[in-house]
Amino acid sequence: MNWKAFIGAFLTIFLAELGDKTQLAVITMSANTESKWSVFLGACLALIAVTFIAILVGDLISRYIPTEWLHRIVAIAFILIGVLMLAGKL
Repeated sequence: MNWKAFIGAFLTIFLAELGDKTQLAVITMSANTESKWSVFLGACLALIAVTFIAILVGDLISRYIPTEWLHRIVAIAFILIGVLMLAGKL
């Protein structure tokens, strides 16, 4: 196992998910039910599923686009999303 990749992925996703829409949705769902474990397991499985899809897509894209360019494209996308959010367009 590549521990550097594991820790990097964990820390990145953990920090990115704090306070985002997904966490707020889970807070709301858990407040509306007595079955906290159902919400927990459903949210975990959803995150696992979308992460698996992202890994498959990332692997496919990396076959055609060099990693250096992929980093640049993702950085530009994040900047654009941030600017759109600041402008109230998102």
